[in-house]
Amino acid sequence: MSRPSELVIEPHNGQPADSCVILLHGLGADGHDFEPLVPALNLPSDLAVRFVLPHAPTLPVTINGGMMMPAWYDILEMNLGRRIDEAQLKASAKRIHALIDAQIAKGIDSRRIVIAGFSQGGAVAYQAALTYPQPLAGLLVLSGYFATADSIEPHEANRGLVIEAHHGSFDPVVPEDLGQAGAERAREMGYEVTYRRYPMQHSLCPQQVADIAPWLAQRLAKE
Repeated sequence: MSRPSELVIEPHNGQPADSCVILLHGLGADGHDFEPLVPALNLPSDLAVRFVLPHAPTLPVTINGGMMMPAWYDILEMNLGRRIDEAQLKASAKRIHALIDAQIAKGIDSRRIVIAGFSQGGAVAYQAALTYPQPLAGLLVLSGYFATADSIEPHEANRGLVIEAHHGSFDPVVPEDLGQAGAERAREMGYEVTYRRYPMQHSLCPQQVADIAPWLAQRLAKE
């Protein structure tokens, strides 16, 4: 397993960061995969947001013939339920907890930290955000799924967490049914969930970026 690290992008306005977005990439990618998203969001000039884009460790992935690649956890079967190595997923979520802790230690209030994830990163984001022991600003799941919905033990601190879930209606990698099921399961657990679908495959699209920006601005607006 390679040593994990993070790509950190400081606020675009040159001000000290007073909020943070931790964004997890998908299988086979790294933190740089979403680096272009940061300027594309064109966030308001008065927001001082630090983006932390972690790189997943390199693991053998069963569904890809055991090939070594960046992965938050092993995927054992490519079925509808996505049989996975749940222990690895939860270990990755613990790593995200440590990243949140580090941002708090740097002076950022936990209530000004958003957790986001794409695809496999979205599954880790669900686990990390809902089990974190201090209140967070929000959870953004992009083309992801709720892999630990049946085993998760949510922390009371984030029972009121606002969740935004996006999915492509033509996604051949993570079927939209899986994304919808995760959002609905979170809703059944009592979370406020907004679900948006886009005419795209397993990716991001301009309309989606245009929707993410105001959502982030709202979640991270100064009181």
